Amino acid sequence: MASQGSVNVTEVAEHLEVNPSTASRILTTIEADGFAVRGAKRRYFPGTNALHFGRAPEVPALHDRLRPHLERLSSLVHETVHVAKLVGTTVHHSDAIAATDRALVLTSRIGKRLPAHLASSGKAMLADLAPAVVNARYAPTAQGATPQAVAFNLAQLHHELDDIRRQGYAINVEATEKGLVALATSLGHIGGEHVAFSVALPLARYSTVTRQEIADALLTVQHEVREAFSWEDQPPRSDML
Repeated sequence: MASQGSVNVTEVAEHLEVNPSTASRILTTIEADGFAVRGAKRRYFPGTNALHFGRAPEVPALHDRLRPHLERLSSLVHETVHVAKLVGTTVHHSDAIAATDRALVLTSRIGKRLPAHLASSGKAMLADLAPAVVNARYAPTAQGATPQAVAFNLAQLHHELDDIRRQGYAINVEATEKGLVALATSLGHIGGEHVAFSVALPLARYSTVTRQEIADALLTVQHEVREAFSWEDQPPRSDML
């Protein structure tokens, strides 16, 4: 795409030696991640992220810039907190602050990757996407397998994403690890990354009261982050509404 200036579905299918439907899903995914922009005559052009790909950063790493806000969240909840980003159908954890004043302390997940449809941070960010984009990301491959070779109820995921959009945060109760609960809010796109904050705690400390307290803290910090980074937030595209 960068060398040609633009591509269409047929050209991508021929170059990658895949069928047109697979090529279309690939283009839809990279468009949602900001690496491509759909233009006239159904051609795709390099997006903002692609134009900056490989350049030396002009600002500190995103997790360094988010660190003060992560520390603020940590001070409010006194539980382990993480920064995560959405890459396709996977959540990548880039920073964390572990709770040190608790009897049961959870370890950091820095560097760990989790399925987005299970992790609270992943679900919070998937809820930012339009249903059609979510469907494209989880569509079966030409070999008939879903991404990450997992099988789950996509309709049920959409129902959960609707709930997340209404309440503003996502919850994971033992979906990724036995005895673990996590809540998360999406921060949207900042610096070309789709990012979220999450709070993790042992199931033994989870209750209706702690859920509301943590949710309130997440939404408070979410608002503060969006205010702080509003000048560089990417405006939501139609495929994310």
